[in-house]
Amino acid sequence: MDQAEKKLIVIAGPTAVGKTSYAIKLAQEYNTEIISTDSRQFYRELQIGTAAPTEEELNAAPHHFIGNLSIHNYYNVSIYEKEAIKKIEELFKTHDTVIAVGGSGLYIDALCYGIDNLPDAEPKLRQEIKDKFAKYGIEYLQDEVRRLDPDYFAKADIYNHKRLQRALEVCIQTGKTYSSQRTEKKIKRNFKIEKIVMNMPREILYDRINKRVDIMVKDGLIEEVKGLIPNKDLNALNTVGYKELFQYFDNMISLEQAITDIKTHSRRYAKRQLTWFKRYDDFTWIENNK
Repeated sequence: MDQAEKKLIVIAGPTAVGKTSYAIKLAQEYNTEIISTDSRQFYRELQIGTAAPTEEELNAAPHHFIGNLSIHNYYNVSIYEKEAIKKIEELFKTHDTVIAVGGSGLYIDALCYGIDNLPDAEPKLRQEIKDKFAKYGIEYLQDEVRRLDPDYFAKADIYNHKRLQRALEVCIQTGKTYSSQRTEKKIKRNFKIEKIVMNMPREILYDRINKRVDIMVKDGLIEEVKGLIPNKDLNALNTVGYKELFQYFDNMISLEQAITDIKTHSRRYAKRQLTWFKRYDDFTWIENNK
């Protein structure tokens, strides 16, 4: 079969909606393999808090881009796009269909439409911005992006520190606004893409998120985060499930409050994920009522 007839099935949706189980079911049905689009699950040190697939799930269908990086590795969506497309084309040599699954909207966009090839920041500049973010918080990033690129700030997710940091890096390094360098032109892939968003009633989803956090704690999340304390300032660890427990270990909040915050922030993250996918008219929405 010509590659133009090959198909990538993309399964997106909010955290805890059941994407992994559905992807494995499809992979077994098509006798194929799975590409992860979950940017948090790339890191091998982050297992419990990212709800990475279990050994049983990994054995049920071959997965790629799960635990393939260390938190100490520099990585971005442009690198991912190149590596993931290369892997998909390799898989198409022996499979007619490949499954992609995850909830990281930017990484799904990179697979489906391509990503602007913007310059990487100089390491010194990146570290300076990270240090100021660590010292002054997200308000520093928001203020600087608003000042240097008000057009981007007006439509950005201003609570996503990684996006703000990237925009600030590009603005400072190039002397031009981030928004002026984003062509946002969609690449036409040389294979078919079927796009699916999984969803479920909000109250059921939020209940699943709360229960998942309880299971994570039972499975050793607190111990996992404790072992990562020496690396807590790394960008990969400034994420839900980890930053809240770092606050607990710093005696800033109680353990009970940290767990409550993880649940709250996970629900907010799910809401942002759904907002992201609602921007598109080429995704098929399906309900998971389980």
